[in-house]
Amino acid sequence: MTKKQIVSKDNDLMGASYSLGVAEQRLIFLAIIEAREQNKLIDVGKPLRLYAKSYEQQFSVEKHTAYEAMKRAVNGLYEAGFSYDKIEEASGKNIHYKSRWVEKIAYADELGCVELTFASDVIPLITRLDSCYTEYELRQVSSLQSEYAIRLYELMIRWRAVGKTNKIMIDNLRSMLGVEPSKYKQMNNFKAKVLDHAIKQINDHTDITATYEQHKQGRQIAGFTFRFKIKEKDKKTLGTVIDPHNIDWINGVTDEEVKAMTPAQADKYAELLHQEPSIVGNWSDCDSYFKAKMKLKKQLQEPRYVREYMTHLLSCSDPFNPKLIGLQR
Repeated sequence: MTKKQIVSKDNDLMGASYSLGVAEQRLIFLAIIEAREQNKLIDVGKPLRLYAKSYEQQFSVEKHTAYEAMKRAVNGLYEAGFSYDKIEEASGKNIHYKSRWVEKIAYADELGCVELTFASDVIPLITRLDSCYTEYELRQVSSLQSEYAIRLYELMIRWRAVGKTNKIMIDNLRSMLGVEPSKYKQMNNFKAKVLDHAIKQINDHTDITATYEQHKQGRQIAGFTFRFKIKEKDKKTLGTVIDPHNIDWINGVTDEEVKAMTPAQADKYAELLHQEPSIVGNWSDCDSYFKAKMKLKKQLQEPRYVREYMTHLLSCSDPFNPKLIGLQR
């Protein structure tokens, strides 16, 4: 059986805003895979060496073009940056971060390899992951030829458990997909050249079938919601990517068998439950997303609250694999 190549990214990075070509994104995938296969963490200031042979094998490109693609990509990464928002635990306030991808690069023509020294801010977003992350198989994106298709797949697969995204406003969507401000300004061009093209590639080459719904303000399209289903042939393998934060004991348990969640599980399911108005709607002491999530996280580490919220937890059960419920990290 072919070994599964798993891409893991922190959810802040999954929802970040950046513009990278296909080759640049593939180089990041290879770095994540290489670190995993070497069974080591990526260290600050330490270069990670990637060989053209790996690029050739993972993405089915010609041998003579693999290294040239990597060489262009490593230069592209050196010039590129990304941005993301994160809630600060101490203040509960949103902070906007900007970072570079790499602090140093190198390439060796005679060895057919490149080296990446990731920026210190990037490392905890692709390694040392303990909560709030998403995993998927590299093969799902290895055949995608559009940078927008890769990013859209990642934005959707974060919501694997519920099969649809939240509404994403158009400016945020363009930013997360990496669409330059000067490109595809007209909505019909944006839909044809970016969304429709990306959706077709995703439907043709990945494990999901996706569609989108438009949301209007007046006569203007203001945002989109993306819905997707796991293809029949892939449902049987959905559970093979292990998520240590799922509570696979919840289905079919009696009240007496209900137990407290671990901190990692509680963090995950608090993220899901804080969107329930029937739970948090009347909490006068929780005037922010952060406070509501922290209160839920604390509650879910007590069996009585897991029991109290059981109906909501079960209603959020993954429609494609009922034994693995909750938000994929």
